[in-house]
Amino acid sequence: MNQAVLSAARRIVIKVGSSLVTNQGQGLDHQALAGWAKQISALKQLGKEIILVSSGAIAEGMQRLSWKKRPTAIYELQAAAAVGQMGLAQAYADCFSQYDLLTAQILLTHDDLSNRKRYLNARSTLSTLLKLNIIPIINENDTVVIDEIRFGDNDTLAALVTNLVEAEVLVILTDQSGLFTSDPRKNDNATLVQEANAGDPEIEAMAGGAGSEIGRGGMQSKVIAAKRAARSGAHTVIASGHEREVLVRLAKGEAIGTCLLANTPVLIARKQWLADHLQIRGSVILDSGAIKALVEEGKSLLPIGVIDVKGEFDRGEAVSCMDTDGKELARGLINYSARETRKIMRQPSQNIEELLGYLDEYELIHRNNLVIL
Repeated sequence: MNQAVLSAARRIVIKVGSSLVTNQGQGLDHQALAGWAKQISALKQLGKEIILVSSGAIAEGMQRLSWKKRPTAIYELQAAAAVGQMGLAQAYADCFSQYDLLTAQILLTHDDLSNRKRYLNARSTLSTLLKLNIIPIINENDTVVIDEIRFGDNDTLAALVTNLVEAEVLVILTDQSGLFTSDPRKNDNATLVQEANAGDPEIEAMAGGAGSEIGRGGMQSKVIAAKRAARSGAHTVIASGHEREVLVRLAKGEAIGTCLLANTPVLIARKQWLADHLQIRGSVILDSGAIKALVEEGKSLLPIGVIDVKGEFDRGEAVSCMDTDGKELARGLINYSARETRKIMRQPSQNIEELLGYLDEYELIHRNNLVIL
């Protein structure tokens, strides 16, 4: 399975740690960045969609500010991050331009992904960038977040992004070869775990346990990230970024590092989540044409097919799709609030902007955010 995970995947989130993009914390390693750009361009040639989660902003900011020692005060760390983000974004843009690839910088916080409306906005932006063949480069918004700077948690961010974009695989590149049965620095008999199920309690124990010192940005956070990524059906590969051409070799089917497998495919995992875990906030009543499009043809729900709106809901909340007899046919995440939906129902999608003054999406509910019951 390890061999096939990356070669079969179309959408991949790649996370590179600070040690792989900086010179021992002394500013950015431009040669390393050029190497990642080369490998990712090769993956693009294979038809992959790539989202990159990269550390390195604080280290770059420290160099630009001529600070030799990493500060401990939060506001100074945030200042370094703000300065460093400029250099990090520019460095990646320069590296990828060698392969005629555009990049986009996206700074996220955990709050962006826990608020459903902002979650949907971030998802739409990332989907648009991928459609435009642009490589999103994501980092924690260190200038406004406090705890994440202190504890370094881009592994968690990468997993949340994997959930957000429904990637099939999360690749976490680190300075270690993968997950070992115990700490190889202390135990000569430690062996590499080549494959296991994400979320297996034994795997978490091997990674050091929740309270261990290893856990701080070490293997523990990576194993927890894999467990989180598996919730949306994504497999995780943990491998050494120092391996020659590691991404290209993984994409060609070579087994490198540790593969932590999800038990449920991406789309099925999402449909289960939509069907079972979301609180329904309201409903839309559909005409016969919309019912046929949804149930028989597997299409998205457009405003023109809605004849009534029940309840009050915000953009991004879960609603039921019902026929005129009150039977629930489907449920999904709606792209417009109840107030907006009442304004645009029975109207063709090209009229949305004229009716509302803006256009978020052409679909009321996209088919990927919809489950037929």
